[in-house]
Parts: sequence; C-alpha cells; structure tokens
Amino acid sequence: MKKGIEKAQILVESLPYIKEFYGKTVVIKYGGHAMVDEALKKNFALDIILMKYIGINPIVVHGGGPQINQFLKKMNIQSDYIQGMRVTDGETMDVVEMVLVGKVNKEIVSLINHNGGKAVGLSGRDGDLIKARKMKIMKSLAENAPPELIDLGRVGEVTDVNSEVLTTLDTKDFIPVIAPVGVGEDGHAYNINADLVAGAIAAAMQAAKLILLTDVTGVLDEAKQLISSMTIAEADNLISSGVAAGGMIPKIKCCQDVVRAGVGKAHIIDGRVDHAVLLEMFTNEGVGTEITP
Repeated sequence: MKKGIEKAQILVESLPYIKEFYGKTVVIKYGGHAMVDEALKKNFALDIILMKYIGINPIVVHGGGPQINQFLKKMNIQSDYIQGMRVTDGETMDVVEMVLVGKVNKEIVSLINHNGGKAVGLSGRDGDLIKARKMKIMKSLAENAPPELIDLGRVGEVTDVNSEVLTTLDTKDFIPVIAPVGVGEDGHAYNINADLVAGAIAAAMQAAKLILLTDVTGVLDEAKQLISSMTIAEADNLISSGVAAGGMIPKIKCCQDVVRAGVGKAHIIDGRVDHAVLLEMFTNEGVGTEITP
C-alpha cells in the first residue's frame, strides 16, 4: 500500500507539468552513454513514448560519433579533428551518412516502435528538412599574423529548417527521429553537430524546451556542485570566469542561443540516469541544469 501511495504522489506531482506542456513541442538531443547502454536505451524510448501519449510532441535529434569512429576504423579511414569538429572529406561523409541515417537512426526508430510508439526516421535530405552551408572556422597561427581559414570539408551549419515537415508528422501523431545530416544548395550532404541541429529545430518549432542529454551531471559551480537553474547572464559569467570550460562551453552557448530565439527553457542533463528526460520534465528537483531567459 505504501509503495502504491508513493506512486500516486509522483503522478500528482507531475500533473502541473503535464498540464503546462500539453500540446507543446519538446526537442531532445539524444547522445552519449544513453545511446550505448541497453537498459538506458529502452528507458529513453519509453520516456519518449509516454510524452507522446500524454499529449506532448517530442522530436528526437541523435548523434552517433562513436558508431562513426567504429566504422571508419574498420574501413581504415583516418579521422582528424580541428577545434572539436571532425574533418569530413567525401569518403568520410559517405560513412557518416551511412552510419547516422542507415544504421543509428533506424535502430532508434525501431526501438521506439517496438515499445509501442510510432516513430519516423528522417535526415536533412528528407523534404529539405535541414538546409546547410559549409562551416567556416578561423585559426590564429601567430600573434601578429592574420587568421587562417581552416577547411573542414563537408562539415556544415544549419541555414534553415523546414518546420512544415515536422508539423505534418505531428498532425499524424508520429515521433520524428532526426539524423544530423543537412543538405546544401549544391545537393551535397553535410555533417552537422547534433547539438546545433537540435537547437535550430527547437528554435524553428518555437519549442517549449530543448533537452541535451550528456555524460555529465550538468553545469557545475566553482565548488563542483550542480547548478539546477541559471539565466543566460549567469551562464555568461560562468564562461567568462573560467568555471565552465572545455566541451561544456558549446553546450551552454547552444542553450543560450535557443532561449534567445524564443525557446522556453534549455536543459543540460545526465543521460546516464534512468528516465532522465521524465525526471527533468515532471519533477520539482529535475536531474540537470536548466537555462532560462
């Protein structure tokens, strides 16, 4: 009886959140350990299905870096990185697209469908969903020398999102699962960072939330304690003071950008926690860091 009452209390606690987000869009970037551990994979699928059944419209954008590395290694293709970006020539792009669209995407779609959901897999090529252009980055060679333009090959950035494709799927109760591959004006595919794709889609859909699944507990303060909530300005201070560093900086900036673009809140959460998405959305405590206007 006691366990039953505790479950009922959890449901009651979640009710205001269900009411708040009913009919709203939530974009989830799926990556890290949550894509590898079998139990976490199933729990993620169940979280997404539950969200759909209670009237929330989830959109999943996934990564796949480790899976790409595995295939490149098997094919003896060297993979180099510059400023955290994979240098992507034509041959590497073929592998990236094959793995992300043909393997990883279909596995996620199958997992959701097998557990009672109704998912559809997409890449940026489908319906010109994600239009892209070549990403340009500059590198300073010396203190007094002009910066040099670095060629990353077929690495892209999002220029436009065809939200009509996603709206149409929503009217038919489908869950979109999107591989972060964009299409350029030349018709060529571009490899795009999954966080950036998720952010662009969240902004285009004016989502209530963007949730980034990571392999860390969230954003930490100077004492290495989790910051459960912070504003855009407070996030700027963390970066400028050096408290936030390394790979956390682009994730924070991604969250700041989408909130400035009109997304309600952005979250950086620990995908290694069972049912992390539901815990962040429907409990008072949450499991990560939210960034608000």
